[in-house]
Amino acid sequence: MALVRRHQPRIIMNNRLYFSPNVEGDNLGIFDVSKGDFTTPEQHIPATGMGGVDWEACMTLNGTWGYSEHDLNWKSAETLIRNTVDIASKGGNYLINAGPVADGTIPEAIQVRFRELGAWMRTYGESICRTTANPVGAVSWGRITAKPGKLYLHVFDWPKDNKITVPVKSAGGAKAWMLGDAKRQLLSCETTADGVVVTLKPGSQNPYASVAVLEARGTAVK
Repeated sequence: MALVRRHQPRIIMNNRLYFSPNVEGDNLGIFDVSKGDFTTPEQHIPATGMGGVDWEACMTLNGTWGYSEHDLNWKSAETLIRNTVDIASKGGNYLINAGPVADGTIPEAIQVRFRELGAWMRTYGESICRTTANPVGAVSWGRITAKPGKLYLHVFDWPKDNKITVPVKSAGGAKAWMLGDAKRQLLSCETTADGVVVTLKPGSQNPYASVAVLEARGTAVK
């Protein structure tokens, strides 16, 4: 590591040059930042993220890192997209492994899933790229990511009454719209003791994860 940093001081290295038990666990206390710039939980998403350090969840698309013609247990597009959202909402990055066949081509099953993930990102990528972790607390209907002045509300379970509650106290009114709505039609927002109640736009459901944007100046509901 010293040799590499001497030749490339701005390089970013993970923790894999050293044996590091935190690769398999969530215990932040055993991560030594002198042995890497970020930590790498493998094949799982830490329940509450890994606050205080940069981290990247490394996961396979099936059960193996390399190609296996016998391993057809592929993660669904829904799982990939919801993992992407879940990890971003906890402040992490998602490394998705793709094992090529012997001639270097990518199996069609992987291509299909990546196309689905790419299509979702083309519409909703703003809610993932350059965002930070959920600053207001867990919600029952999905996940939240953030940018300055904005919360991105990822709805996994669309409610029957189209209403979701965001646990934030709005100090100066709230404004919301569905991400991907070209007309940016404003949604109804109501401030309550439990937070801001947003009425989602019927017909805007995405089969994997729908996203609304909320602008609300305020603090988290405690």
